[in-house]
Amino acid sequence: MTYLITKQLKNPIACDPRNRPYKNGKTFEDCKAEARKNTTILSKEIQSDNQISWNRILEVADHDEIVYKLTLKYLREMGFDIGNYLTPRVAVKGDKSNKDE
Repeated sequence: MTYLITKQLKNPIACDPRNRPYKNGKTFEDCKAEARKNTTILSKEIQSDNQISWNRILEVADHDEIVYKLTLKYLREMGFDIGNYLTPRVAVKGDKSNKDE
């Protein structure tokens, strides 16, 4: 048992869960970088159209769940309203055009 523990400690990268490959062999850092790139592209679309659907974000993320969720997170950090299950869209904050009154 101690041999197994010392062997794992000699290779800390193998023990680090952040280096686990995700879809298409990407690491979590690769997913974060891709999500940041998607965020800049999508923020321009949102500014021009006032909103985009979650399906559009999923298409841009190439149906990669982690990239999709990180993209939504980064859009929220930029100040966009990311909606909810009743209003599945990302819009400029304060845009009431798609909400029921």
